Amino acid sequence: MAQQKTILRALAGETLPTPPIWMMRQAGRYLPEYRATRAQAGDFLKLCYNSELAAEVTLQPIRRYGFDASILFADILLLPQALGADLWFVTGEGPRLSTINAQADFDRLKPADAVHEKLAPIYETVKILRRELPQETTLIGFAGAPWTVATYMIAGRGTPDQGPAHELKDENPALFQQVIDLLVDGTIEYLSQQIEAGAEVIKLFDSWAGSLKGADFDRYALEPTKRIIAALKSRYPETPIIAFPRGAGERYIGFAEATGADCVAFDDSVTAEWAAANIQADSCVQGNLASSHMVTGGDALVTETQRIVKALSAGPHIFNLGHGITPDADPENVQLMIDTVRASG
Repeated sequence: MAQQKTILRALAGETLPTPPIWMMRQAGRYLPEYRATRAQAGDFLKLCYNSELAAEVTLQPIRRYGFDASILFADILLLPQALGADLWFVTGEGPRLSTINAQADFDRLKPADAVHEKLAPIYETVKILRRELPQETTLIGFAGAPWTVATYMIAGRGTPDQGPAHELKDENPALFQQVIDLLVDGTIEYLSQQIEAGAEVIKLFDSWAGSLKGADFDRYALEPTKRIIAALKSRYPETPIIAFPRGAGERYIGFAEATGADCVAFDDSVTAEWAAANIQADSCVQGNLASSHMVTGGDALVTETQRIVKALSAGPHIFNLGHGITPDADPENVQLMIDTVRASG
């Protein structure tokens, strides 16, 4: 069955008549069934660490829509929490973490191989999903890429420009590199255990890669991704890996070859036509409908979906959004997108 899964075929380089489809943040607040389950869990972190409920919200969009892949429900900040950072969520505002501003802050963190005790419920969620997902549905595991996770660990929250992380890397590059190295090693451990538990594909989300320029992009976005992929491929050579250096622009070009990724996901700041000419020649691509179409719907959604499918039809392509679906999206628009993609073949 694994060889027949459309996501795995695309990741192996096959051009399919109809692209497989899944959606970033497909389990989430736009679905009423998700909101009900989250209320049952009590709060977001309790939901992440309750294996049965986390599996339930992961399965909800598969039951409703029949996506070709399911992505583990978790959060990129569970890893720094497992490394010893304090983590909590403020309603309406998002995550908060203890900060890293000095060597003493870093020294309080745990070594990379200490993450598994805290993250054991996440691995259990993967095991449940592997048992309960339909046979034709691919299970994707994931983690945040080191640069993106580091921006939260240094600032203690999300920031518009990742300014605190840029400041630390410029003023104390040795300490900043220690943070990156720990996250590289911790991510390898975390993703290895997801694969052991049953994840069939891995995705690395570098949501803030676009704020890195020039040599910094190479040093803190490309190189950590390359190190993680090399380690995972040495352990699990058959597991495909999707890299998403969001906002990379021209630096999407050659990213797959430089890092060893099997697929590059790209955001909607570049066009599908540009991606076909500049990325798809080297690898499978994933993308890139603007998530705003999930709110507005209508003819524009249909036209743009058809355009993307056509533009990327000459090579391996996984249809997805250019970023995660937003809480104000209309579930009916998701169905319209899926129907449009599947009518294209």
